[in-house]
Amino acid sequence: MNRALTKVDIVEAVYGQSDRNRAEVKNIVENLLQLMKQAIKKDHALLISGFGKFEAYDKNARMGRNPQTDEAITLPPRKVVVFRLSRKFREELNPDEE
Repeated sequence: MNRALTKVDIVEAVYGQSDRNRAEVKNIVENLLQLMKQAIKKDHALLISGFGKFEAYDKNARMGRNPQTDEAITLPPRKVVVFRLSRKFREELNPDEE
């Protein structure tokens, strides 16, 4: 299995392509991620053209099961975030599906 790209990896990649010091780049990445989180919390959506859309939505309460005891439990309502690829990015990932 491939290793996931981490925040540290992003900072290092941007640092390698810029003339700023590592601390400045880390601060910029942190601010960008904070801005993205705020947009999703406030607007329930974040659209990045050519990449995709993050959307938050409410999941209703539902019945579940404790796998250890097999006891039925009610799972509380919660918010979840989904990501949908843009058409352009999807075509880049799957060039043979045209």
